[in-house]
Amino acid sequence: MTNIPDSMPKTRRQQTRSRTVLFVAFEGMGLLDLTGSTTVFWSASSFMKQQGKPGYSLSAVSIDGGLILTGEGIGIATAPISDFANATIDTIVVPGALDMESALRDRRLVNWLRVTAPKARRIASVCAGAFLLADAGLLNGRRATTHWASCVLLGERYPSLKVEPDVIFVRDDPIWTSAGVTAGIDLSLAMVQDDCGHSVAMQVARQLVVYMKRPGGQSQFSELLQSQTNDSPVFDELHLWIAKNLQDQKLTVDMLAAQVNMSPRNFARSYKTRTGRTPAKALELFRVEAARRLLEEAKLDVDQIARSCGFGDEERMRATFKRHLAISPRDYRRRFSILSSASVKRRKKIEPATKQLPPFNELHLSNRKDLISNG
Repeated sequence: MTNIPDSMPKTRRQQTRSRTVLFVAFEGMGLLDLTGSTTVFWSASSFMKQQGKPGYSLSAVSIDGGLILTGEGIGIATAPISDFANATIDTIVVPGALDMESALRDRRLVNWLRVTAPKARRIASVCAGAFLLADAGLLNGRRATTHWASCVLLGERYPSLKVEPDVIFVRDDPIWTSAGVTAGIDLSLAMVQDDCGHSVAMQVARQLVVYMKRPGGQSQFSELLQSQTNDSPVFDELHLWIAKNLQDQKLTVDMLAAQVNMSPRNFARSYKTRTGRTPAKALELFRVEAARRLLEEAKLDVDQIARSCGFGDEERMRATFKRHLAISPRDYRRRFSILSSASVKRRKKIEPATKQLPPFNELHLSNRKDLISNG
C-alpha cells in the first residue's frame, strides 16, 4: 500500500477555488459506500472554510439524473452527468454494490468513466466500485484492491491489474481504490490529508470519531470475524471464550471440546468440517492476531506480549510469526507500531502465509490518540 505522508511538501500549490468532487450513483449501489466518503469531504470543507480557504463542491451524479435507489432502499437525488460536461472535475468517487453485474451492464456508465475519468485529477473507488474502474480500462497495469470477497474475482476477470487483498486502500496515482465499505472513509481521509494537510484531516477524524489512519499493517481480515462468518454458529461462543483465554498456554483440544460439550474426537472432526481448519490451527491464528494488535498498540515488551497471548516465550512467538507472516515480532513492531514515529514513514505490506480472512472493518476498542470523541 502506498504511503500517505503526514504532511504535504511545502511546495503544495495554493488552492484558490473549491474542488469539484463527483460521487457517481447507480441503481443498487451501497449507501454507505457513497455517504461515508461524502461525509468526510463535507466535514473537510467546513474546516477549510473556517480557515478562509476553499473546500470541496460535492455533487451526486448519475447518467440521467433524478432519484437513484440504493441497495438499502433509500433514494439519493442526483444531477445528470451532462451538467458537468464542461466542468473542471477534481475527483470522481465510484461506490460499489452487492450486485455489480447490473452496473457493469450499463455501458453508458462504463463509457462515461472511460472518457471522463482521465480528465479528472483523481479517481477513486469504494469497495466493489473497482470493477467499474477496471471495466472502463482505468486499472490496466495498476495495483488495486476491493472488498475481500471479490479480490479473487477482480483478479481473474481483469488479469492486467495486480490485486492487493490485504490492504485498506491502494494509491496508484491518479487512481485510488479501497477495500470493503467503511474503507472508503479511510481512503477519503487520506485524500483530504493529501489536499488539505494533516491538521484538517485530523479534525475530520475527530469530528467523525474514526481513526485518522489505521495501523499500516492492518489487514481487511480478522480471525474472529472469519470464524463468525463461517457456517459455524455452534462455535461462536467458543471463539469468544478462546479470545478471552489466550494467555493460558495449556489450552488443548480436550479443553475446547469440553467448552462445547463434545467429545474431543467429534469436536475436532466437526470443527474442521465447519471452519475449514483444525482447532489447533485456529488457536494459533487467534494468538497471532492478538499478538499483532499488541505489537501495534501496546507498550509491553515482546516477551510480555508472547506470554499474554499464550506463546510462552518470545522464541516460540517468533517461530509462529515467521511461519504465518514471514517476519519476526520485533520487525513487525518496528514497521507497524503506532507508538513509533519511524513506523509512520515505513509502512510496508505483509503478505500472510495463511488463507484470506474476512474483513475487519470495525474500530479497535483501545486507547488510541487519534480516536477522540467530541463528547
